Amino acid sequence: MSTSLSSVIAATAQWLVRAYPGPGGTFSATLAEVQARQATTVAAWLRYPTALDAALVDMLGPGGSDRLDWLAGAEGQHPSEEHAWRTWVDEVVASWAACLLADPELATAAVAAVANSEHMIGLYCDFLRLTTPDDRDRYAAILLRHPDLTGPVADLHRTQLLELLDNGAAEAA
Repeated sequence: MSTSLSSVIAATAQWLVRAYPGPGGTFSATLAEVQARQATTVAAWLRYPTALDAALVDMLGPGGSDRLDWLAGAEGQHPSEEHAWRTWVDEVVASWAACLLADPELATAAVAAVANSEHMIGLYCDFLRLTTPDDRDRYAAILLRHPDLTGPVADLHRTQLLELLDNGAAEAA
């Protein structure tokens, strides 16, 4: 089930780590990518909660990174033939992932919201690097987790995420 969103998750995580690169080194880059992938996975599962939703986005495509590139100051810097993966970036998923990376409590609520989703059937995912980052994680993703730097991207769709999580909490009660 979860593989149907793999292109969106991979492309959006790639966009995040390129827009907000870590301090350097292979280990730090890997830790930053893991955190970005965990955040985009949770965000994508929230955004596309059913198999039908995932199949539709897989068929139609998510929209691309144009507005995100503009917000991050990278507009027009990427020839389309070399960066076709950018067409698989989902703006809402990137925004929600930025929100989750900047706020571990919000990330914990989001992980709880997807815990019983169709995407989790048969999987074990703890998302600990997202929800309880240690010092190495925070250092590796220092820009990626910085709320002032990621704010313009996070603010695009933060309200929708908060409403979704609030509604989910109300339904669970």
